[in-house]
Amino acid sequence: MDQVAWMARALDLAELGRGFTSPNPLVGCVVVKDGEIVGEGYHRGVGLPHAEAEALAAAGERAAGADLYVSLEPCCHFGRTPPCTAEIIGHRVARVFAAIADPNPRVSLRSKAELESAGIPVSFGLLAEQATSQNAAYLKWVDKGLPFVSLKWAMTLDGKVACHSGDSMYFTGQEALARAHLLRRDADAVAVGLGTVRQDDPQLTVRHVSGRSPARVVFDTHLALPATSRLLAPGGPPVFVIGCESASQERQARLTDLGATVLLAPGFEGRVDLLSALRLLARHDITSLLVEGGPTLHGSFVDQHLADRFFVFLAPRVFGNPKAPSAVGGLGVDHPQAAPRLTLVRMEALGEDLFIEARPEEVAERVHRHHPAERTAVGQ
Repeated sequence: MDQVAWMARALDLAELGRGFTSPNPLVGCVVVKDGEIVGEGYHRGVGLPHAEAEALAAAGERAAGADLYVSLEPCCHFGRTPPCTAEIIGHRVARVFAAIADPNPRVSLRSKAELESAGIPVSFGLLAEQATSQNAAYLKWVDKGLPFVSLKWAMTLDGKVACHSGDSMYFTGQEALARAHLLRRDADAVAVGLGTVRQDDPQLTVRHVSGRSPARVVFDTHLALPATSRLLAPGGPPVFVIGCESASQERQARLTDLGATVLLAPGFEGRVDLLSALRLLARHDITSLLVEGGPTLHGSFVDQHLADRFFVFLAPRVFGNPKAPSAVGGLGVDHPQAAPRLTLVRMEALGEDLFIEARPEEVAERVHRHHPAERTAVGQ
């Protein structure tokens, strides 16, 4: 195997931590000596050993003189765990290959300097594009102080997300439903608007696959979330209700007493300002947000260019009727050339349905021009 293969293995290992490490990044590591893996590991969750520590512990004395391949620059500071650079130096590793630098200013290129001062050369760039894509949420959270936003919906061949009666439960198959719950499991939080709560009374939990349920977010301008909502049932995942700063203190107190965390953002054209709301969520360690709203909420994200990714389930059905809601509302565009251009990431058959992932071109381009050393941090 060659260096690319070793780094590919590190990236595969990192993926095993998805849904468990946030707000920490996904990291995988392999230790290679004489063309053979002698230790490997990945970051399994917040507060648990980092990938490098796991891999070096597995390698033991064989790490001396070995090469270490890691998907992200090792940490060099004390946090919930000791610095990985000390482990690498202590195990007398010969060389370190990191896919990309860590943009956290407590780490960024400082680890490289520390290791090289100890005589251990550090190289960046192996499978950098793949590593950047894998940690897109972490990188944006550190870089911009915003969560990585994915919009998700299911629609028919004629672009409808519900019948004209409002009924939308369910028109995709079991395979699509399971994938949708995997997307929930992998996000820090899942969001809807108050209209969706009133229409569907969702739980927004993970039920059709194994794994933890994310936090739930409701965009609710006037803090009118019903007390009977299943989202407020005791014992569930955390609930954030985001309203306007003008909302009454009585309504704030009511939702707080019901167990929700109320966040207040400035208003924008009679609704919650989404950019401000996203910054508030980022300060609560929400690095990735899956938006499962209706046309109004989706339209607002699209109009304001706040969506980083689109997940679409396309079902072989036709609902008809011009009153049936489509997937995205909002202001829209006046001519086709003004529409945001998307890069198709993948298309996959799920039973009778089709699963599509796409990203705005500017997001796809950001993967290619990522320069982590120039970033600033939200803080961890």
